[in-house]
Amino acid sequence: MKNALTAALALALLTAGCTTPGAPDPSSRVMPARVFGAEATSVPESFMTPETVADEIDSVASWQSPEGRTWLIATAKETHLLVVYDGDTGQELRRFGERGEKPGQFNRPNGIAVRGDLLFVVERDNHRVQVLRLPDFSPVGLVGAEQLRSPYGLWLTETAPGELEMLVTDSFMADYRTETVPPLSELDQRVKRYRLRFAGGALAGVDYTGHFGDTTEAGALRMVESIAGDTMHDRLLIAEEDVRVGTTLRVYTLDGKYTRRSLPRERFKAQAEGVALWTCPDGSGYWITTDQSSDLTVFHVFDRRELGYLGSFTGGKVALTDGIWLQQSATARFPAGVLYAAHDDRGVGAFDWRDIARALELRTACR
Repeated sequence: MKNALTAALALALLTAGCTTPGAPDPSSRVMPARVFGAEATSVPESFMTPETVADEIDSVASWQSPEGRTWLIATAKETHLLVVYDGDTGQELRRFGERGEKPGQFNRPNGIAVRGDLLFVVERDNHRVQVLRLPDFSPVGLVGAEQLRSPYGLWLTETAPGELEMLVTDSFMADYRTETVPPLSELDQRVKRYRLRFAGGALAGVDYTGHFGDTTEAGALRMVESIAGDTMHDRLLIAEEDVRVGTTLRVYTLDGKYTRRSLPRERFKAQAEGVALWTCPDGSGYWITTDQSSDLTVFHVFDRRELGYLGSFTGGKVALTDGIWLQQSATARFPAGVLYAAHDDRGVGAFDWRDIARALELRTACR
């Protein structure tokens, strides 16, 4: 989501960028967070994909073929398709999809995730999540059209062999024109939960198992998009993008309870957005979060176990980042993994994890 200055708000407060379903997001930018210049370490991008302004690139995910080739897949909201890049070079390889409601078609694709050879794409204006199988993008199933109103992001975890739990953020508004948030009593519907069962390569069953969201002033999710979880530590991080109440990432348990904790608001000067997790089997690791500035996106890193702040970095070009995706396993070019970040609605930047680790004194491997 992008922010816009709203004249009707006192002191020219920033508002967050949910828009009327079916209409394009605002083109206005968030205020630049130049204060980070002295505190964020510079980490150069390893590559930038070709810029395609018409696409309105939003979120990214990666997939590795059995032969070891890495695909970087991005959602293009304005052209209603997926753009596939080479994950090691950034070269565009192909495009898939078109506008429509049928399987294999999209309407405002937004969040995206990969699990094995399954690709999950959130469609805001089709009000659903579409499941495709890689590498040929063959349709597998459609999920959530009966419950979702304005979905944006998703997170998946395996709960049993052949079974996944899927959490989808649903950032519907009381009034889209004025960006009026629903009353607190309705914010218990901010995250929808599904159980997906697969058999023989097919989506064998879908169960809608409920929704959650805190309804207190302190823990409510007013404008939401990015979500990620950590099963080992019973933790969800969910981006609260409404800067009118203080943008941050709220900490929930996996069963949907607010822990009365959020990441420090003072770290997020523009808008909290993407989130990803670097993990080790012993429970250690790092959370990577983004602050969506129009100057340069600021990436904040926190300790996985305690959520303590570890440092921040920026690239040389990547700005206004929506989605991020951490490829922790090695690729041909990135032996210690790579962080992909959407750039300014027009492309994707890649950061070698070795460069991030060197700049912030992080580990490059679990051992």
